[in-house]
Amino acid sequence: MTGLMVSMLAFVAGVKNKFESEKGATATEYGLLVGLIALILVGGVGIFGTALDNFFRGLAGTVNGW
Repeated sequence: MTGLMVSMLAFVAGVKNKFESEKGATATEYGLLVGLIALILVGGVGIFGTALDNFFRGLAGTVNGW
């Protein structure tokens, strides 16, 4: 039983050290991810912006007619 406990403690300590040592890398990865999402949103609005505008204008006209 103590051998299993020592193994588990070593595993938890290794995982803890891994997370603590990569704080800067994690922040950089999140920054890149946010930038990529923003780029995709801007591109999507650029591509589908006119179609979305027409859709919502038609929807507003329909709702206004009710």
